[in-house]
Amino acid sequence: MPQTATETDRQFEQVMAECRSLFEKKLRDYGASWRLLRPQSLTDQLLIKARRIRSLEVTGESLVGEGIRPEFVALINYGIVGLIQIERGYADTVDMTADEALALYDGHAAGTLALMKRKNHDYGEAWRSMRTSSYTDFILTKIERVKEIEDNGGRTAVSEGVASNYMDIINYAVFGAIKLGAE
Repeated sequence: MPQTATETDRQFEQVMAECRSLFEKKLRDYGASWRLLRPQSLTDQLLIKARRIRSLEVTGESLVGEGIRPEFVALINYGIVGLIQIERGYADTVDMTADEALALYDGHAAGTLALMKRKNHDYGEAWRSMRTSSYTDFILTKIERVKEIEDNGGRTAVSEGVASNYMDIINYAVFGAIKLGAE
């Protein structure tokens, strides 16, 4: 029996709740220390996570004991951090409370869910037929696009900007997390 968009929405929301819970716990441990990340550093952090996923997919070997799914979760949370940084700019000190960070997180998570619903409607649940490794490749492609946009001073001629690419990265990572199931 094929999955429905309603099932996708439920699964997406479940993964996002898991990610938010982790984000909230890390806020308690570290505060909003990520506020110091400049856009290029954040993009490089996304790159590190995505390349690690690809390495694990290719080699099948992890020497640090963490699998692929936690890296998809990290991509989701760093993607939302990226959206917050675009909205607020980076800071030289931690300049927001955990409650403020969570409110911003929730707003960007909702916006990303809304985008996924629109695209999923138009693409007819195509993500379910894709291989998880394709999500990784698409994420890496989106990161390279962001790097180009950053290197061009944020200017694009006809392409979507950084925020759209971050939202796509988040959505592909959520699909990967859904496909790999809860750990």
